[in-house]
Amino acid sequence: MIELPVGLPAELVPLSWLIGVWEGSGVIDYKIGDDSVTHEFGQRVSFSHDGLPHLNYTSYTWLFPDEPGGDPTPLATETGYWRIERALGEGDAGPALLPAVGESRFADAESVETLRNADGGFDIEVSLVHPGGVAELYLGQVKGPRVDLATDAVMRTAGAKDYAAATRLYGLVEGHLLWAWDIAALGQDLRTHASARLAKVD
Repeated sequence: MIELPVGLPAELVPLSWLIGVWEGSGVIDYKIGDDSVTHEFGQRVSFSHDGLPHLNYTSYTWLFPDEPGGDPTPLATETGYWRIERALGEGDAGPALLPAVGESRFADAESVETLRNADGGFDIEVSLVHPGGVAELYLGQVKGPRVDLATDAVMRTAGAKDYAAATRLYGLVEGHLLWAWDIAALGQDLRTHASARLAKVD
């Protein structure tokens, strides 16, 4: 059973099963030409909300040490926001620091139901930023305890490594958060990159 946090905006209920801190391990397995990059890694992911109609997301990963008793090696971080896709109106803050000037049109379950798509899920937008000069915008859907995402846009700074597209899949399976991430990077077509299994720790 999923407990809804106090103050959770109604439109975040379809994503509420993600809320919390998750930790576990996974495997990187990415083929570049004839070579394969394979490593085990640890990960800590947090989904939280601040009363606004989006989830705050952070992820921190590290490589496990090669030798027993060794220190883990920091690997990657990313941060971003997850929200139900809908047009913003007067009941939403922004742009920038401009406050809302009306009531939210999606303040209860009945109004949120009007956002359900033809497939029975909810369309979502996920924006992620990586410290290596990459920003991603994903579009997809949440349907029950499953999220499917694909990049709609990838922006890179001049010094960023080549990274062109990605898909991600998240699911809640027997109380664990499982995910898989395919990427098109370093001149490669879209292909398997990494996956992990995480348990809720908070």
